[in-house]
Amino acid sequence: MVKIDLITGFLGSGKTTFIRKYAQYLMDAGNNIGILENDYGAVNVDMMLLQDLMGENCELEMISGGCDKDCHRRRFKTKLIAMGMCGYDRVIVEPSGIFDVDEFFDILHEEPLNRWYQIGNVIAIVDSKLERDLSEEADFILASEVADAGCIMMSKSQDASPEEIQGTIEYVNQALEKVHCSRRFHCEMNGVDTANVIHKNWDEMSKEDFDRIASCGYVMASYRKPEFEAEDAFTSLYFMNVKMTEKELREAAEKILSDSECGRVFRMKGFMRVDSDSEDGSGLSAWAECDRRQWIELNATKNEITIRPLHVGQEVLIVIGEELHEEKIKSYLKI
Repeated sequence: MVKIDLITGFLGSGKTTFIRKYAQYLMDAGNNIGILENDYGAVNVDMMLLQDLMGENCELEMISGGCDKDCHRRRFKTKLIAMGMCGYDRVIVEPSGIFDVDEFFDILHEEPLNRWYQIGNVIAIVDSKLERDLSEEADFILASEVADAGCIMMSKSQDASPEEIQGTIEYVNQALEKVHCSRRFHCEMNGVDTANVIHKNWDEMSKEDFDRIASCGYVMASYRKPEFEAEDAFTSLYFMNVKMTEKELREAAEKILSDSECGRVFRMKGFMRVDSDSEDGSGLSAWAECDRRQWIELNATKNEITIRPLHVGQEVLIVIGEELHEEKIKSYLKI
């Protein structure tokens, strides 16, 4: 049977970054792997960020869109059936940050997937500086993503204080309590991690760290589901062919994320093409003689805005959140 791992995590937590490192560890161990990018959105930006992993021992597959939840579920199952016949040792599923985790377990208990796949690990990625004032809907998504996890990986922990890390774990536990889940997570702050929370700079993680993660397993926890669908509670807006400099894009992202008139924005991500002769004092001129300067990637949350050069891209910016005000967001993007 093929082992299959689910990597969960709220919007902007760092799932794609973790998968790059986890997939490389599995390939170094001799595994032939498949990665399934599984998103409700119409454009799967995260898959493009994993393109350089593709090779003899790694293939990427994608599901995007779907006119409704049932359609999306059928596409998910169909893709897993196809991947089950590809001879993988391990399949990694990266869902949307507003994914209903029950869908993963439900589909894998259906014929013929229950004969082909063995659930390996559920790994939850949680931002060390997680916001403390999420909506009730967002709290539920967070709780559902960690409830079944074999371990929590704290992202960006090198930038967080011990108090911030501890506060995040406490917030996660409060979210679990709200949905009547009995699970609780905890971590030692003296450098020794407990069995279910890992807080360490990802760039300093050893093979032993990944051995531990790759065998963390999962827990079938019980919790109460609210009367809403995640894809109804959250909105994604897509903006094509935005023309700005890197400096202007960063300033626009800062304003959109902080201005309540834009709605409750959790994340912005996407790509934009920058003119090869663009110089705005922010480092673009350093890309001279390098084709990568033609594309930049935006990955932004309230805690961090990252803009970096890429080899390839697609001219789209995506804004994800609750009660978004499209016209106000457009005004910052100069559309």
